[in-house]
Amino acid sequence: MQKSFKLLPGIGLSVLIAIAAVYIEMILPGHYIGATVIAMFLGIFLRTLYYDADRLQEGVQFASKKILKGAIILLGASLNFSIILEVGSQTLLVLVFTLLTAFGGGYFLGKLFNINWKLSNMIAAGTAICGGSAIAALAPVIEAEDSDVSYAISSTFLFDVLMIILYPIIGTLLSLSDTFFGYWAGTSINDTSSVVAASFAFSEMAGEVATMVKLTRTLAIIPTVLIFSTIYFNKKRKQPERRKSKVSYRGLIPWFILFFVLMALLNSIGMISPEISGAMKTVSRFLMVVALAAIGLKTNLSVFIKTGMKPFIHGFVLSSLVVLVSYAVVLFIIG
Repeated sequence: MQKSFKLLPGIGLSVLIAIAAVYIEMILPGHYIGATVIAMFLGIFLRTLYYDADRLQEGVQFASKKILKGAIILLGASLNFSIILEVGSQTLLVLVFTLLTAFGGGYFLGKLFNINWKLSNMIAAGTAICGGSAIAALAPVIEAEDSDVSYAISSTFLFDVLMIILYPIIGTLLSLSDTFFGYWAGTSINDTSSVVAASFAFSEMAGEVATMVKLTRTLAIIPTVLIFSTIYFNKKRKQPERRKSKVSYRGLIPWFILFFVLMALLNSIGMISPEISGAMKTVSRFLMVVALAAIGLKTNLSVFIKTGMKPFIHGFVLSSLVVLVSYAVVLFIIG
């Protein structure tokens, strides 16, 4: 009971920041910035002004780790494999090329800029799949530093803001069809809210196509976290201090990822009703905002300054590559 009381200040502050972020997202015109990003920046701002580690740290730690994992599990209930049948093989072909570009390009750019592999791959995941949600889902799997999570989300967010403005302009100048624009936006803009903002600004039909394509793209979270869970498990096994000790294979796939995949499977076969799925998605989204607020509270701004601009350049170059590859593949398929 005493430990629970020690958690309350940090969790309470994270929840308050999350509520403020959701409200700010609602009143901002266009909904260009998601509540998760707003919450993270609010957390960083408050941390810079004042942070009582003795009172807040345990609760903030709980929110950034445990609540985040709970949000990821509930996120599974909003994923549905049957959507692949609706969008067809064309979308999957584009996604294969953009995913290969993001993770392949991310690997080489990470080496070029000398960025640690966790940060590099989180930027790649955010670019390849769905911005902050993918980064947040991958972070606990590879045990990423909170400062790296903040940096990865920041780098993908800044590119998205630029794309919201440029995509409709470019689409109009190139006289793209609604279908072409929808496929292009849905497979190359990072965050879901940014996809919706840019595509519906072009046309209603483009927005509907882009949203459907983006939902399919979000499913890539599942294989991504499973693959990186295996990669990270093998990396840990090869560490000198672990070679002589027995490594349990129960750690191969984290428990919360198993429940995450299970929820997606249950939703796909109709075991979760649309009403319950929608409610769980809403709860998941809010818990994600709470977790990102806590991650912001744990992020020291001086770490950003020390890390420098390389991760931002990494994210910008990688996102630009995905934009070009997506356009080329959509052009080849649709014409």
